Amino acid sequence: MKTRAVILAGGEGSRLGVLTVKRAKPAVPFAGKYRIIDFTLSNCVNSGIFDVMLLTQWRPHSLYEHIGAGRPWDLDRGFTGGVQIYPPYKGRYVTDWYQGTADAIQQNFSFVKNTNPDLVLILSGDHIYEMDYDVLTTFHSEKQADATVCSLRVPLSEASRFGILATDADYRVTHFVEKPKEPTGTLASMGIYVFNLRVLDKLLLEDARQRDSSHDFGKDIIPRMIAEGYRVFTYPYNGYWADVGTIDSYWQAHMDLLQHPPALDLNDRTWVIHTKSEERPPVLIQEGAIIKDSMITDGCVVAPGARIERSVLSPGVYVGPKAVVRESIILTDTYIEAGARVERAIIDKQVSIGHNARVGQIDSQAEGLGITTVGKNTHIPNGQRVGRGASLGADLSAEHFTRKVIGRGKTLERPRAI
Repeated sequence: MKTRAVILAGGEGSRLGVLTVKRAKPAVPFAGKYRIIDFTLSNCVNSGIFDVMLLTQWRPHSLYEHIGAGRPWDLDRGFTGGVQIYPPYKGRYVTDWYQGTADAIQQNFSFVKNTNPDLVLILSGDHIYEMDYDVLTTFHSEKQADATVCSLRVPLSEASRFGILATDADYRVTHFVEKPKEPTGTLASMGIYVFNLRVLDKLLLEDARQRDSSHDFGKDIIPRMIAEGYRVFTYPYNGYWADVGTIDSYWQAHMDLLQHPPALDLNDRTWVIHTKSEERPPVLIQEGAIIKDSMITDGCVVAPGARIERSVLSPGVYVGPKAVVRESIILTDTYIEAGARVERAIIDKQVSIGHNARVGQIDSQAEGLGITTVGKNTHIPNGQRVGRGASLGADLSAEHFTRKVIGRGKTLERPRAI
């Protein structure tokens, strides 16, 4: 059966703080050399799906630049599919920014069906996982389903963040509640759906006419299908999956990669995660540097006496003499001067951290204060102290640091022009 994948990649990702000030969540860098969107795109091509639509909305420019014509994923195709990117648009009929996941598909449905697929695979562009979608669509067909929802088990303490399902012995969904305040189960929707084209067309058109609908698959479409007797099944997923929609979950997903063995094996040559790679020189690690349980990407320079532990360094990062980086994620072209310390922090691109500055802290007494974050192109002065859980905005320079210490959990933003 012919499958068309539609990736929802318009998320603002406000819970990722400084990382999404200038980019959409799917465009956020991940694991040194990748972007979050790479995992969903790679799952498609590794599953033999080369007909891919990408729906964008919030600050899509870096996403467009990264994907381009789709060549790194073998998606620079014409008659055989390829990747097509669709932003919101104004047309003859009433259109606007997408009101929900179902509305995003509905506004573009004429494009969805113009290649006449049998199945529509709806995906999110902001999750980290590996899945063979061919197995999923085969399951859908064997169950003669109208819709299939991918699901996995989550801790009861986190269940209120997800759509929670109940099923019978044959995996048919009997109940679905989106983000219940008091969950009664732990089988959670992954936000991955397979629909028969004609069923989806009918459902979206009817939903668009419902004024009291939020036009969302989890809140409206799936519960209504169950209530009306449609054949809705769930495909149980047992692999690694991370919704990196918060600073804590984004940081934790990186720490998962540094486990022995890693929770997600990026060295698996049977399931390659493709990406657009930059031309960078080899890594240079100078005499006396110490590196433990870390990922170091092309173009990095680690100076004599520097120490890096349980951290991820993206392309072009420089770590100066006797600088220390622990349990941190350092994005592209960041410059860490001699003697600086960066601990349990996420540092965006093109940041400079001055001599003997201290950013973040590993402190067992401060577990509730979270991860320290620093926005793109910020320059932290020599000797500056930035406490654990603090957040520094983008484009800050020395003049903005009027105090030598930014306390735990504090925020420093660049003043907005009037």
